[in-house]
Amino acid sequence: MAERCALFVIIALGESILVTGATFSGLEWTLPMFFAFGVSFAGSIAMWWLYFDTSAEAASETISRSQDPGKLARLSYTYVHLLIVAGMIVSAVADEFVLAHPLGHTDAKTMIAVLASGAIFLAGNMLFRWTISGTLPWSHLSGIVLLGLFVPLAAHVSPLILTALATLVLVIVAASERRKRRSYLESSLART
Repeated sequence: MAERCALFVIIALGESILVTGATFSGLEWTLPMFFAFGVSFAGSIAMWWLYFDTSAEAASETISRSQDPGKLARLSYTYVHLLIVAGMIVSAVADEFVLAHPLGHTDAKTMIAVLASGAIFLAGNMLFRWTISGTLPWSHLSGIVLLGLFVPLAAHVSPLILTALATLVLVIVAASERRKRRSYLESSLART
């Protein structure tokens, strides 16, 4: 089940990248357009990094050791994964909005799509980690709060800047989780 959901996540990310690429290919290729495409692609990579580097492998191990693996797998891979995939889909919508007008005014639909996509994805990833490990990753919660703090700023920056800030939040959360995981592994090895 874990492998199938991981493949579904890869498909969702791939579709998101394809939609963004198809949108980009139909537009005039300007420098802001290239930056917008690059930032959109980086956002997809950050989502991949967050999901596969910090969550997916640990979940398989935890479920296999669980006293009720069916219940844990159903909760983690059926219900919680809906949020993860929804965040990716909303991200593809946000990418289309940003590519349409990277330097224009950030309207409400663009702001909601850009900020909500990251928040939904982080919330889903956070709940996934909580169902697996029983702990909430504070970096994810901090990322959601930070995305919320960008709401008043959104009307004063271009869609390109807003999506770059949102992508930066995802990268920071992923890097933070990677650092914590590395520290945990190093301390575990030092004890043995």
